[in-house]
Amino acid sequence: MFLYTHFRKGFERVLEAIVIILMSSLTLIVLVAVAYRKAGASLSWYDEIASVLLAWLTYYGAALAAIHRGHIGFAGLIKAMQPGMRIPFVIFSEICILGFFALLAWVGIDVLIILEGDALVSLPQVPTRLTQSVIPIGAVLFIIAEALGIPNVLREAKKPDGFADNEFPAEADTQADALTEVPRK
Repeated sequence: MFLYTHFRKGFERVLEAIVIILMSSLTLIVLVAVAYRKAGASLSWYDEIASVLLAWLTYYGAALAAIHRGHIGFAGLIKAMQPGMRIPFVIFSEICILGFFALLAWVGIDVLIILEGDALVSLPQVPTRLTQSVIPIGAVLFIIAEALGIPNVLREAKKPDGFADNEFPAEADTQADALTEVPRK
């Protein structure tokens, strides 16, 4: 269990670092491009590089969200089920998610094969395969992040009092109750 927890924390920290680096780089490039444009000298490559960085940020950020179970889901539906029915549905949903991203990784590798020899328009020294490598890499990272969360999801699904619902945390429920209370006179 220690190895699992240690690996999960390390994986999460690596994803956080990558996302921070990508976000900082994207911000810096856009700010520099704005300054150049304001000075009357536009950079020819910034638009294409900013688009690539945004795509990378999306894929790596999705993997980071997956490790926190932050994606849209049907936790309320699972929570409403009887405890005996939750496990099969959770397993089915995890198989669907992992299968989709395995397919995405496989197709992403095919895309890289097709793009052999292509380069960016504004920076011909940068191969398109490099920029599009985020598809299979991001899919594999998502698979790892999702797989690392399976033990926790199964543990939550077995609880008789309900499934953890990230969309409606307990604090939000108590705040909503406080807002809907009618003051007594």
